[in-house]
Amino acid sequence: MSLLDDIGPRLVLASHNKGKLAEFNTLLAPLGIEVVSAGALGLPEPDETGTTFEANAALKAEAATAATGLPALADDSGLTVDALGGDPGIYSARWAGPGKDFGHAMQRVLDGLEAAGATAAERRRGAFVAVLALSLPDRPTTFVEGRCEGILAAAPRGANGFGYDPLFVPDDGDGRTFGEMDAEEKHGGPSPLSHRARAVATFMGKLGVADPS
Repeated sequence: MSLLDDIGPRLVLASHNKGKLAEFNTLLAPLGIEVVSAGALGLPEPDETGTTFEANAALKAEAATAATGLPALADDSGLTVDALGGDPGIYSARWAGPGKDFGHAMQRVLDGLEAAGATAAERRRGAFVAVLALSLPDRPTTFVEGRCEGILAAAPRGANGFGYDPLFVPDDGDGRTFGEMDAEEKHGGPSPLSHRARAVATFMGKLGVADPS
C-alpha cells in the first residue's frame, strides 16, 4: 500500500486561515480525495507552543487527528528576514495581532529593517518557509519543507495573496511581489515559486501523485 492509500478518502486540513485554505484546496486537488478544514469541523485551534515550524505543524496536525481519528495535514509557515535575526519567523501570524492586520505586520518588518539600517536590497534578504506535517492514526508524523528566497520590497505592492505577500519579491520571479501575481503565477507549473506550493509538490511526490501540469 502507498502513503496515499494510508490517507484514505478523507483528509483534515488543520487550519482556520481562509487564505491558506483557498491555496490548499487548489494545491491538493490532484489527490482526488475529500479535504475538510479543521474550521469546518468545529475543531479548536491548538496553542502553538513549539519553537520551530516543524513543532508547530506537528502540534496542529496531531491535534486534528486526535480529535477526529482522521489523517490530518497541517502547515506552519512564515517569513524569515535576515536583518531581523530570522524574525518574524514562527511568529509571523502573531505579528499581525489578534485582528490579523498584516498591514501592521508588514509595517513592523519595514520599521525593523529601517532600524537595522537595512536599506540596500542586499541587506533586505529574506525567505518564505513552509513546513507540512502529515499525521496518521498510530503512525509517526512525517514532514516536508518548501522554501522561497527573495528580498523585501521598500513598500507593499499588490493586493493578491495574503499575509506578507505584497512585501516579498522572489528571486526566481520577474521583480514583482507575490501580491502582484495571480495564483497560477505563484503556484502553477512544474517549478512553482511559492514556498507552500514547493512543499506541496514534495508532499505529492511522497504520495506518488504526478504533477498535473
